Amino acid sequence: MEYHIKASSQSNQDAVIHIKASNIAFGTTSNSVETLPNPAELFLGSFASCALKNVERFSGILKFDYTHATIEVHATRLENPPRMDNINYHLTVHSSDENLNPDLLKKSIEKFGTIYNTVKMVCSISGTVSKV
Repeated sequence: MEYHIKASSQSNQDAVIHIKASNIAFGTTSNSVETLPNPAELFLGSFASCALKNVERFSGILKFDYTHATIEVHATRLENPPRMDNINYHLTVHSSDENLNPDLLKKSIEKFGTIYNTVKMVCSISGTVSKV
């Protein structure tokens, strides 16, 4: 499996990632610090997207229903060299289905998540999965 994206920017303007039919604006200038995601936030968004995609995927494999899921991700940025470290997440799955086993879902996400496994090679990750 291979992936391909494009991104573009112009001098003194913010940038855009072009993925399939989507255009995702992100901040590269000081004017957008409060309004557009920066590259570090997009990175964490990719991590969160991977987890949520796997909730959907494993709901079929593990045979549980859910109404929705939310994830919060926090990371620490180290300075020298600049890098992410210590990623912590909390995934909440809203479900009344007794087939949903949060511990098994967490293990599945951690074992089969593409972004999760890529990131864990270079920094520590901790997290929780809860059912409400």
